[in-house]
Amino acid sequence: MTTTLRVILDQIIAPVPGALGRYTRDLGRAIVATAPKGCEVEAIVSSSLPEDYDRVMAEVPGLAGLYKTSLARRELAVAWQLGITTSPGGGMIHGTSLFAPLRRHDREAGNQVVATVHDVLAWTNPEALSATSAAWQKGMLKRAVKHADAVVVPTHALAERLLQIADFGDRVRVIGTAPRSGLVVGADADERFARLGIPREYIVVPGTLEPRKGLVDVFTALARRGVPEVPVVVLGPDTWGDQHVAAVADEIGVAAPRIHHLDGLDAADLAVVISRALAFVAPSHDESAGTALIEAFSLGAPVIHSDVPAHVEVSAGAGLAVPVGMADNGYADRLAAAITSVVSDKSLADRLSIAGSDRSRAFSWREAGDRVWQLHAEL
Repeated sequence: MTTTLRVILDQIIAPVPGALGRYTRDLGRAIVATAPKGCEVEAIVSSSLPEDYDRVMAEVPGLAGLYKTSLARRELAVAWQLGITTSPGGGMIHGTSLFAPLRRHDREAGNQVVATVHDVLAWTNPEALSATSAAWQKGMLKRAVKHADAVVVPTHALAERLLQIADFGDRVRVIGTAPRSGLVVGADADERFARLGIPREYIVVPGTLEPRKGLVDVFTALARRGVPEVPVVVLGPDTWGDQHVAAVADEIGVAAPRIHHLDGLDAADLAVVISRALAFVAPSHDESAGTALIEAFSLGAPVIHSDVPAHVEVSAGAGLAVPVGMADNGYADRLAAAITSVVSDKSLADRLSIAGSDRSRAFSWREAGDRVWQLHAEL
């Protein structure tokens, strides 16, 4: 008898798949690759175009099939929030987000539903989301409290925050992430680097001008006297509201020509950019997963990061932690000292590079896939 685990892979074909789409694809592949003997994986997707179904099958090879709901994504999200549809029926269901059929079900009959929580921004930083998205997340988390057999989170730090918001008891499980597929430096690295048109030496900072991301703190740090005038490659959108990255940097005192903006890079290009950086700076004031650190570690980049709990957990001492402290210029001063140290001291940079490479081996999608199967076997 074959046991089927149905995984909700709809984010792969969402209008903007984003980081959640990458997570869904890579975890889906891992679940297929680690399926125990006598088990198979089927995808659950919303009603879509035929080419979307083909894309899911191509992105996650080895699927036993697709369960296609009768509703399109937007309508299905509303239906699942209200609990007014029986689609996609029973069985073992794994949701890669809160987008899951969280409703009453008979566990004794072998039915189970697991959801995944990637952040709690709807509670901690609601301004980062649209009002509709924040309300939907809050509504779905309430349904998860009532109906989820387990909830997956990427870090223990997020697990602690989640339990302060909702009473899941012992149902929270931590299953870490790993670098995205294709994030490797290939034989064509020199050609890719030349095409991107960035300087030979630079630091990399992921994020946006949204205050919690810490990008402005990095610009403030770089404007301090004595800090090397190193170029900055910003990975993320060029604007936030009506603010532009280069203009904000220039106002703070970092000349606009030093700022290079890259967004939407494919994995191979991103690998080249990160691997050749003098330092990878992750300054966020609020983080849940720390996947960006894992990716930088895997590419051997010296990592400087804020001391938010998720970063400290993921780094485990492999990066240079900078205390965030109060929302004042003290954080920028500490970032300035850390950046100066790493950029100016090759031996320190080399030690961080080696430590990060070693730390990256603790994270793999295969392990994540194994743990998903173990979780469902325990329920």
